Amino acid sequence: MKKFLFGASALVLSTAFSGAAFADYTLTILHTNDLHSRIESINKYDSTCGAEDEGEGKCFGGVARVKAKVDEMRKALEGKNYLLLDAGDQFQGSLFYTTYKGAAAAEFMNLIGYDGMAVGNHEFDDGPAGLAGFLDKVKFPVISSNLDMANEPLLKDRVAETLVFERGGEKIGVISSLAEDTVETSSPGAGVGFINSENALKAAVAKLQAEGVNKIIALTHEGYVKDKEIAANVPGIDVIVGGHSHTLLSNTQEKAEGPYPTVVKNAEGKDVPIVTAYAYSKFLGDIEITFDDEGNVIKAEGEPILLDASVKPDEAVLARVAELAKPLDEVRNQVIAESTGVIEADRTICRAQECEMGNLVADAMLDRVKAQGIQIAIQNGGGLRASIDAGPVTKGEVLTVLPFQNTLATFRLKGADVVAALENGASQIEEGAGRFSQVAGLKYTFDKSKPAGERISDVMVEENGAFAPLEADKVYGVVSNNYMRAGGDGYKVFASGGMNAYDFGPDLADVVADYLAAKNGYTPYTDGRITAK
Repeated sequence: MKKFLFGASALVLSTAFSGAAFADYTLTILHTNDLHSRIESINKYDSTCGAEDEGEGKCFGGVARVKAKVDEMRKALEGKNYLLLDAGDQFQGSLFYTTYKGAAAAEFMNLIGYDGMAVGNHEFDDGPAGLAGFLDKVKFPVISSNLDMANEPLLKDRVAETLVFERGGEKIGVISSLAEDTVETSSPGAGVGFINSENALKAAVAKLQAEGVNKIIALTHEGYVKDKEIAANVPGIDVIVGGHSHTLLSNTQEKAEGPYPTVVKNAEGKDVPIVTAYAYSKFLGDIEITFDDEGNVIKAEGEPILLDASVKPDEAVLARVAELAKPLDEVRNQVIAESTGVIEADRTICRAQECEMGNLVADAMLDRVKAQGIQIAIQNGGGLRASIDAGPVTKGEVLTVLPFQNTLATFRLKGADVVAALENGASQIEEGAGRFSQVAGLKYTFDKSKPAGERISDVMVEENGAFAPLEADKVYGVVSNNYMRAGGDGYKVFASGGMNAYDFGPDLADVVADYLAAKNGYTPYTDGRITAK
């Protein structure tokens, strides 16, 4: 089994490594994260891959490829120690979730044979009941160390705080944390409480250490930036397997955001390796960790495995996927429009600057309701989940871009509150947060070098065919989606300041599909409506 090494040689951690001692122990962790219901294979834009592209070898991932590669790795690791873990967000992102909710994910995760999974924020997209239904079906433990479920009857005592696996006569502890802003990015409900993640992880480490466990994995759904903070601030964690930010770490891939593993030194002076494997089933993470006899990590090496056309999908799983896909095909294969170019929705762009998909969606929203006196559209960049390729555009592609079944929400908002909303959108650019404001009928400038809350300037509103400065006390008509209108992604000002609100308009995906269909061909564009200083 080939291993890709960090730098010119295997990463050596904590102390000088001069050869394996008798008691050294090696564990391989295979891992996935943020599959987002990509049950079928995906194309290079992370949307569902068509049969023609599959035949030409242009597709990646899908659960049938994950199953095939995991089975291959199990054979290679026979007689060795390994775990297969998922760092959360199996839910939401394709018609498979819209149609089957968590049942499809549970079925395929059981077939693949996961050992454990972290709760991701999107596991709450259908409230506690959605996660509870998934827990009813999975045959492996689901974990989060910083969730308080005591007041949620559907989930109480059903999500583990810690896990312990025995491999090769050694105990491997697993702890987990979920991003505390899940109350803004999903729908956990009033009965689910969140504990400060670092405090919760410290308590979980102490619990495991009291049980004699000296090898501890943090399986997190916090994002790459937060994972580095956790590694630095929570002693006792030996390795972090992360998700949430869709970060690719790699030593070979050109677009990697950092090495695999990324290493952070903690307060005890020990090096903590961090791994994560992008998203959408495109990669299978593969990290081999060597511990000394005291449980210290002394070596970490690996590389995420690209699940491209060289990986032949598991035939039985592929057949089951095709069976479940049949009811979906009539809807998603309907061609609704043509695009002259790629409609870009890469998350690194749409969460940090004006993007083509942001303009399309915001334009479509505003076009739908402008006759109602609406002047401004604001859409969160994180709600745009895939790009669309040039050529025929299908309803299925639009549904992949906008899978959340959000509805149009219209309301009135003072100019000062519009600025507050844009400040919220620009407040977490460094973290790649999904709240970045894509707009129509509006222009603005942001400066991310300034403190959050002081980044927005030069806000202009289109009135009578020309742009005029936004007035703080003037009331404007605004359209967004019902998730944001309820305060999602930090847009609390929409909930508190929104007047004459109507949250039950048409489905956002239908609005965009209708807008595209009305065009005699669509040309993607940006026009400078958002300017970065």
